[in-house]
Amino acid sequence: MESMQSKKLEEILISPSTTILYSLKLMDRIDCKLLLVCDNDLFIGLLSIGDIQRAIINNVSMELPVNVILRKNPRYVKKGTPIEIIRDEMIKFRMEFMPVITDNLKVDKVFFWENIILEKKLAPAMQFNLPVVIMAGGMGTRLKPLTNVLPKPLIPIGEKTMLEDIFERFANHGCDNFYISVNYKADLIKYYIYNQKLPYRLHFFKEKKPMGTAGSLSLLKNEINGTFFVSNCDILIEQDYSEILNYHYANKNEITIVAALKHYPLAYGIIETGENGKLLKLVEKPELTFKINSGMYILEPHLLDEIPGNQFFHITQLIEKIISRKGNVGVFPVSERSWKDIGNWEEYQNYINAILKSNDH
Repeated sequence: MESMQSKKLEEILISPSTTILYSLKLMDRIDCKLLLVCDNDLFIGLLSIGDIQRAIINNVSMELPVNVILRKNPRYVKKGTPIEIIRDEMIKFRMEFMPVITDNLKVDKVFFWENIILEKKLAPAMQFNLPVVIMAGGMGTRLKPLTNVLPKPLIPIGEKTMLEDIFERFANHGCDNFYISVNYKADLIKYYIYNQKLPYRLHFFKEKKPMGTAGSLSLLKNEINGTFFVSNCDILIEQDYSEILNYHYANKNEITIVAALKHYPLAYGIIETGENGKLLKLVEKPELTFKINSGMYILEPHLLDEIPGNQFFHITQLIEKIISRKGNVGVFPVSERSWKDIGNWEEYQNYINAILKSNDH
């Protein structure tokens, strides 16, 4: 047990000079959302995925060291604190681990969530019950020839279909009211889902023709009267959805786009020049990071009135309309690994293999 503790402690340990980008990629690699920051065995603080997300939202450079975004009063317990108090603190603040610190600020040990709470996943910070619209009308071209037989929303992942997996993720946050936009093989989707006898309120609505990524939402005018989520049926987001919702409300957004960070290493050195071609900077094989539209959104209900009826209309056109009239459009970032685009073969196979590997353990 001690060697396992040491190995896990070594995985989550970073220094204050570690870059934000490296820390984010480390979180993805070891599948965690909290890191321990120490300087020569001296406890400095904790870095959470929330700290990194706030930094990205505020346009902080990902190449800066993590010490510029660390919170001033990190949570920890002193050596000698009873285990019952440690457990209560971890549950209260939803901490993946709790460092135990000596009087001279050295790390004595670390208690991990799965060892002390005996559950693998943290529960969402907040429950909410908002409508969820799932866009399931596409033909699943990227998954042919499988989608020649099965519609994309019914393709299995583990023991569930894609659609059921999305239902379950939102249900874990308290949602039970789902609107499913269908077109291709609509009758088969409805027949299967209704026969599952799922404990949700399900409303299917059908496009008479392909209407783009937002056109079918016009069919929900007067149906939805409050804030609601929209999700493509072939994407999975590993994130506490209540944190996205809190961001949406705090910034008074009309629409919030969930963006996944994608990292692209370049095989060449980059040169920056100034006046008269003077060399300003030479960066050897840099890595570029972009925010990718993940396919999940939060919308305010008045936007349904801005979507033209019976017309092909993309959600990007709606976003452009909001921007043109100076409305609030927010972007909430999630890490690369937190976004699964299982609508393409490679990602789908990788996800299935990960499920099989997890079940073997």
